[in-house]
Amino acid sequence: MIPSQSSSAHGEPEHGFSPALVLRAVRKNWPIMLLIFVVCVVGTSVYTSHQVRVYEAVATVQLDPQPLTPLGHQNVESGSDSYWSNQEYFATQYQVLTSRRVAELVVKRLGLNVDKAFLANQPATADSSRESGDSRVSIEDASEALRARVKVEPIQDSRLARVKYSDADPGRAQRILSALVDTYVEQNLDTSMDATNKTVEWLDIQLKRLKGDLESQEMSLHDFKLKYNLLSVSYDDQSNMVRAEIQQLNTNLTDLKTKKEAVAARLAVVQAVDPQDPGEIPATELVGNEALGLLRSAYIIAKRDLVMIKAGGKDENHPEVQKLNAQVENTRKAIAQELQNIKNGAEIELANVNRQLAGLSSLYETSRKEALQLNLKELEYSRLQRSKESTEKLFGMVLERSTESGLSKMAPFNNVRVLDRPLKPMAPIFPRTSTNFAVGIALGLLLGFAGATGREMLDRTVRTSEDIERELGLAVLGSLPDVNREASTRNLGYYGRKRSRRDERTSLIGAGPDARPELLVHTHPKSVVAEAARAIRTNLMFMSPDNPYRCLLVTSAGPAEGKTTVATSIAIAIAQTGQSVCLVDCDLRKPRVHAVFGERNDKGVTTALLEPGRLASLVVETQIPNLKVLLAGPTPPNPADLMHSEAFGRVLQELRTEFDRVVIDSPPIGLVTDGVILSTRADATVLVVRALATRRDAAKRAMRSLRDVGANCAGFVLNAVESRDRNYYSGYYAPYAADHTETQAT
Repeated sequence: MIPSQSSSAHGEPEHGFSPALVLRAVRKNWPIMLLIFVVCVVGTSVYTSHQVRVYEAVATVQLDPQPLTPLGHQNVESGSDSYWSNQEYFATQYQVLTSRRVAELVVKRLGLNVDKAFLANQPATADSSRESGDSRVSIEDASEALRARVKVEPIQDSRLARVKYSDADPGRAQRILSALVDTYVEQNLDTSMDATNKTVEWLDIQLKRLKGDLESQEMSLHDFKLKYNLLSVSYDDQSNMVRAEIQQLNTNLTDLKTKKEAVAARLAVVQAVDPQDPGEIPATELVGNEALGLLRSAYIIAKRDLVMIKAGGKDENHPEVQKLNAQVENTRKAIAQELQNIKNGAEIELANVNRQLAGLSSLYETSRKEALQLNLKELEYSRLQRSKESTEKLFGMVLERSTESGLSKMAPFNNVRVLDRPLKPMAPIFPRTSTNFAVGIALGLLLGFAGATGREMLDRTVRTSEDIERELGLAVLGSLPDVNREASTRNLGYYGRKRSRRDERTSLIGAGPDARPELLVHTHPKSVVAEAARAIRTNLMFMSPDNPYRCLLVTSAGPAEGKTTVATSIAIAIAQTGQSVCLVDCDLRKPRVHAVFGERNDKGVTTALLEPGRLASLVVETQIPNLKVLLAGPTPPNPADLMHSEAFGRVLQELRTEFDRVVIDSPPIGLVTDGVILSTRADATVLVVRALATRRDAAKRAMRSLRDVGANCAGFVLNAVESRDRNYYSGYYAPYAADHTETQAT
């Protein structure tokens, strides 16, 4: 059989939390998990059964932000219809439903402050429904208890809300919730009526004041008309007349100014004509004056003729020249006289136009002043008229609203109503049995897993060979059952045969040296212990087939871990192969090999160190063929120094020469250094680990000590395991029915 190597044997040790750890914890500690699970479920059941049953009554109320308006208009107290205003309204009403005021009214109506069952939130009984004396509390305290049990839940996308009340008594829950919603509706109506009454009173006061103001303003308007004679013609007609007059005067003024400019321009033109040369008269004057045109033509003709005669060579004294000169002069004088007449006429016309302009300007200014005064009067009149109309309109509105408020007061309308009245609840909402049990089951599983995993993580003792392989990286040589348990069990290693009552009475323990539990490998060669010892022997042989271990050291991390038992079993198993074996007890501090074989410990290793020549005589024969033992001998004061001595080396060498195999039983490594020293002298060291006893950190320290001195650690043996597979080897053998004597003979 080859030593088993796990995947973690050559890798890093497993640390921390992992799925493998959980699976291993569940596999090892499932009874703890089951116990925790049962305790949690039972605890949940007990807890649930002792809880007070709570029932919940539910009512549905409808909230309308805008009150009903059967008269066709909103009331004065109605709010805005915007989204946020509605949300504020709903939130306000939810607070009103759970307010202390409403709760106190319900407490007073039902007398809850003297109801002992209500105050204690217990089911109502015949003798506790109404008590006085010690059970009486203040209305405020009772209302706070009531408010703590009320809950309002708005229904999404609607104007409805669910009002819930929880109580230990279903009938009381229905009764209190009914009183609560009724009180709320009544309070809402009372609040609305109070607002309506206040509105009516305020409107009456305003109506009286507005009536007086309207009458006063009407009289002021009448006095104004009398003062300014505005009885027949309205301001609009008068304004139109003045406006037309001003417009006509403005037109006339414009015409006169135009005419004035024309006359002035004509006069300027006439004045600009040179009297000595009237030939430059403007054409406009010629068109308007035919005589002037003829004179000008005659003047031009005469002057031309004069120029032509002079050009013909005639001088000034020539009669024709003189005649033409006289004609030119006469014509010039006639033209000058005509121009003077035109000038005089233009000046007279200009003076007339100026006089007309002055008169029209005076009339225009008078009309303009009259128009300004009329505008001022119109402004004052409009102000009085506007004030009167405004007051009249406001008076009409107040009168209409006062009438509506009066009608609303006589026929009140409520914008809150109970849609569904509460029914008597049939099933409790608390405790939630299914939820509690689900939580209990989940908690039981969780705590079970946590307990198993925690126990696995906190338990530092070695339980299985996988623990050592994972922690130390060592190969497992095999496991050995607890020999004491195997010796006292009914089966005693037999297959297919149950021990009789006589066999029970004649137990091997205490029956003689051959019946000691450590010798089961010899006394019962087909037992589980014997098969396990032979498996360990085979693993040791195959670990170094070319250079077999001649000297084996068996040690452990701590005391009482079964070193002597393992060493004896290995020695017997090797001796059964026909090799000569010497079992050496080097535990000089607490030897046990002599007790196993029923010998006295008066001589042994210490004697051989003091008397080297006596080694052969100190080796003791045993009842097991091919097996001899060298006992520890008297306890020396310094065992560790003896292990270091050359004398011990010579003794060990002599034993190697005389025997095929030497098996050494040593003290624990974790307590003394004897085992560490001996590991340097042996070919290989076998570390014994006791299941459920050896701590992992102790085994680690022992391995560290061996590695620090360079010892060859062949592997480890897990001792005192619980044999779960007793029939592992029985399949290869026929039923074994021989008694102790027959087995010993075999």
